[in-house]
Amino acid sequence: MRTILNVIWLVFAGIWLAIGYAVAGIICCILIVTIPFGIASFRIAAYALWPFGRTVVRDPDAGVFSLIGNIIWCVVAGIWLAIGHVVTSIPLFISIIGIPLGIANLKLIPVSLLPLGARIVDND
Repeated sequence: MRTILNVIWLVFAGIWLAIGYAVAGIICCILIVTIPFGIASFRIAAYALWPFGRTVVRDPDAGVFSLIGNIIWCVVAGIWLAIGHVVTSIPLFISIIGIPLGIANLKLIPVSLLPLGARIVDND
């Protein structure tokens, strides 16, 4: 079931989200100072491609630089990404088949708000 949901997600929402996060990652890697944000964007892009069966785990030893980076990210990009995920999940919730896809879209909000110090792991 997980594979079927991932394929449906990939076709309807995942590819577009992953492209957006990848473009943001490329832009962040061009600027030297924002390379950690670029790497985080690439991780989120991989998660946006295949979200079912994976989850986000916070690293308790992330450190103060991760906290400062997350605050900067949240103000500059995170809040807008979270709003985008909420807005794009609404049409997914309208149809019956889109409900799990809408839930997966909302599941991306915590990592899009605070990407530094987060690891994406399999549920198994």
